Amino acid sequence: MGRHFRQTSAYPSLPYFPRLLEYPEATKIAPKSEISSPFGEIEDLDQDDFCQVAYEVFFTSCRSSPGFGGRIALAYYNAASGDGNESMGNGFPMNVGGISRVKRALGLKMMGQPRSSRRSYSFGSCPFTDSKESSAFGTLPLEGRRMRPMTVAEIMRQQMRVTEQSDSRLRKTLMRTLVGHMGKRPETMILPLELLRHLKPSEFDDAQDYSLWQTCQLKLLKAGLLLHPLVPLEKTDRNAVELQEIIISAESKPIDTAKNSESMRKLSTCVISLAWRSCHDGTPEMCHWADGYPFNVRIYSALLSSIFDLKDSTLVLDEVDELLELMKKTWSTLGISRSMHNLCITWVFFEQYILTGQKEPDLLNASFVLLAEVATDAKKTDREDVYVQMLGSVVGAMKKWLEKRFLNYHGSFNKENVGLMENMLPLLFSAKNILEEDVPRHVISGHENGTVSDDLKGVRVDHYIRSSLHIAFAKMIEEQSANGLRNAEGQDPSEVLIKLARRTEELIAMEKNIFSPILKKWHPIATGMAAVSLHTCYGSLLKKYMAANPSMVNETVLVLQRAEKLEKALVQVVVEDSVECEDGGKAMVQEMVPFEVESIIHGLLKQRIQEKLQKGSEHILRAKQTETWNPKSKSEPYAHSATEVISFAKEAEETMFEIPVNIPDSLLHDFIGGLEKILGDYVSFVASCGSKQSYIPALPPLTRCSQDSKFSKLWKIAACSVGVEDPNHILFNNENQPRPSISRGTQRLYIRLNTLNYLANEVHALSRLLSNCPKKLLVKSGRLTGISPIGGCHFESIISAIQETCHRVSEVAAYRLIFLDSINVFYNGLYVGDVANTRISPTLRILKQNLTLLCAIVVETAQPLALKEVVKASLESFLLVLLAGGSSRHFSTSDHSMIEEDLESLKQVFCSYGEGLIVEDVVNREAEAADGVVALMGQSTEQLVEELYVVAGDDFNFEAMVEEGQKQSVSPVTGKWSRFDPATILRILCYRGDRAASQFLKKTFHLGKRRPSIAIA
Repeated sequence: MGRHFRQTSAYPSLPYFPRLLEYPEATKIAPKSEISSPFGEIEDLDQDDFCQVAYEVFFTSCRSSPGFGGRIALAYYNAASGDGNESMGNGFPMNVGGISRVKRALGLKMMGQPRSSRRSYSFGSCPFTDSKESSAFGTLPLEGRRMRPMTVAEIMRQQMRVTEQSDSRLRKTLMRTLVGHMGKRPETMILPLELLRHLKPSEFDDAQDYSLWQTCQLKLLKAGLLLHPLVPLEKTDRNAVELQEIIISAESKPIDTAKNSESMRKLSTCVISLAWRSCHDGTPEMCHWADGYPFNVRIYSALLSSIFDLKDSTLVLDEVDELLELMKKTWSTLGISRSMHNLCITWVFFEQYILTGQKEPDLLNASFVLLAEVATDAKKTDREDVYVQMLGSVVGAMKKWLEKRFLNYHGSFNKENVGLMENMLPLLFSAKNILEEDVPRHVISGHENGTVSDDLKGVRVDHYIRSSLHIAFAKMIEEQSANGLRNAEGQDPSEVLIKLARRTEELIAMEKNIFSPILKKWHPIATGMAAVSLHTCYGSLLKKYMAANPSMVNETVLVLQRAEKLEKALVQVVVEDSVECEDGGKAMVQEMVPFEVESIIHGLLKQRIQEKLQKGSEHILRAKQTETWNPKSKSEPYAHSATEVISFAKEAEETMFEIPVNIPDSLLHDFIGGLEKILGDYVSFVASCGSKQSYIPALPPLTRCSQDSKFSKLWKIAACSVGVEDPNHILFNNENQPRPSISRGTQRLYIRLNTLNYLANEVHALSRLLSNCPKKLLVKSGRLTGISPIGGCHFESIISAIQETCHRVSEVAAYRLIFLDSINVFYNGLYVGDVANTRISPTLRILKQNLTLLCAIVVETAQPLALKEVVKASLESFLLVLLAGGSSRHFSTSDHSMIEEDLESLKQVFCSYGEGLIVEDVVNREAEAADGVVALMGQSTEQLVEELYVVAGDDFNFEAMVEEGQKQSVSPVTGKWSRFDPATILRILCYRGDRAASQFLKKTFHLGKRRPSIAIA
């Protein structure tokens, strides 16, 4: 059954303790703030005042006892020479074997000093001038003094720090009061009033001394009769009002205490009337001036405090048995019962243990023994209300002080005094048990049985462990100056958490070695509970750190890794400490909320990868918006956006390498896949440069040549007479003049090619960087294990895409160069009119210039591909001139040798250009189609017709081929032209300028004649 636990948070304050003015070598007393009296403070009275009045009550109550002025002095047993069976002669039991019964019962050690060695050099106090007075109280003249053992009265005066002058005044007062009233009982005497009556100002050093003394006596009367009376006062009590007025007036002027003075008479009347009020409870008639709570217990506690030695306050006098027996005589005056005595002396021992710096565990053990008596008294049914009030105050104060230590036992105990915990815990449990069971209106715990069960004790110890470790952890944070996760010197919070993890491990080790062996007696898995508490503390701090540092940085990873190590260590402590538990500690481990370091790191890595990839996408978007395809510089002839994209990729990879953590396969795949997508997007952007088809001219429809027709001859004659040029010549205006250089658009295409070449090199470098990265990064997976740093690439798809794009861009650039930049000297100019006058030499000159400029623009590694595509485009243009040159061109068998020579010249330009940029075999392989076409052009018309039927075969659909040729507006793909292609042979016949070819085309395919091109001069 559980119990509710109420934690105290404030230290009690310490009461005033008598000043050790006369004994400088005495044990030092703890600070006043250490503990306060559970009985509260009395207005205007301090501890010295209580000691003084306690001694007066004690002396008055014991005045008839031996050693207090009687004829027979109290004899003490001498441990050095006496027999242990001797009687003390005064009715008190003799100490057995010279050892105090009280000390033996409480487990206190003897002081080791024989009582006979305590000697006094005077018989009492100061010598009196009045021989009668001195003989009455057992004093001798000065000449009769001799060295003798100290009486109990002298020991008490010394212990209570009462001066001989005060003692002498008390003796005089008692002597004068008891003249004629020797049988007067102590409980019928009002000591402060008697002192005021019988002591005159002349008996003090000066008027001020007397005034202070008189004020103190009035304060005692005020406290006992007005502030804390045993019999409650009525508001209309005239005597109380008058007494209050007298006390107030005495503050400005001392009261005249002469025997016949009005003020003294009035004071006596009020005091006697108030003190002799009846309680109506059947008690014998007696005065009540010092028996009201808490005034009486403050006096009695001061009296009990006299049992401790002045020179060593941790020791109890060997005469404690006799002193306590004599103190019983004050019970009637102070209204003290046996139960109240047990409660007071328990507190006195407990308080003395604290005031002496908690150095003497015997005092603590004594209070524990006495608390057992208190627990017995608390069960009695005839308890008075005042006792219950005292019980709650005293036991509650003890419980608060003890519990305060255990709620922060790391600050209260250390390796040297950890044994005190074993003494304090039973005392604390006993105090809590008394409070919960015997003090009404106290907070009740969940248990209902009469004793504190072991389970409940374990719950309480559990609470102490949690509380103390939370405080210890908070202290570590304070020492690290980690308020707000950053101290005044600007220390990195991650460093603070790493240090705290190390200190937390040290703290649990200290807990295991020092405190847990003690706490295990009440909590079987004390070390495990400590580990759980520290895990909670560090987890809370880690959560705050992660909230303040949500992004993935190396410092964050180090903190998380250190936290994971700490968590494993704490879990191991719990498991080891829970071996004997039924569940093996599973319940306690489940109480530990996991740090989830792997999950957090995985999330941070994923977030970081997403952020990096998003940044890369922004680079691509910016490139699309701003790239102009101008070279970055002469030494860097590629696009500026490419350097930004590659720099981003390198920085992203390097950042991943810097993270000191094993990256999971899935995240690594995501990262590499994201880089591939970004690089792929950029390659696609580079490839967005159109197609070669946009530069190839439209094919003219199939017609038959009409070079020698009558209409042509008449047209030439008419053209000469009216200024019209030969219809077989194409006239060029100023806008179509040949361009001997590469246009800006073509140059930008070659910058794209350079960019792709740069990307290819850098992507290989990125792949090598991944391959050479630390082992912890590249975890083997299905996607990556098949790629080796030497034979493969982590970005194979990108390399493949770059290669395809290089081919595409080179192709588009080559076709633009030939069919746009060089169209006037090549397709529009070659063999126009007749072959002999329009040979290829001018075209080759321009082509060489363009090739030189191309190699100056394109990087060396990209030049072979670029030139190869120029070869293809040039041969494609050459074939279009021969097979789709339009109405301005016609050929005969006599032109074959010149055309064949021109083709060889064209091939030689590429074979001889540069230092082996293109090998001759490549050029010849690309020119195979052109060679075949030129060879066909050397055949006669009859041979071509026969070749056409042979190639086409019997089932060939010539009508469909002609129809397709009529409709076709663009040339077929490169390589389709062939000497074995019927369409190619047909086009050769269409451009054959003889009658036989024309008649064949007319009869067979019904092709119409060409219409000559006319240009006005």
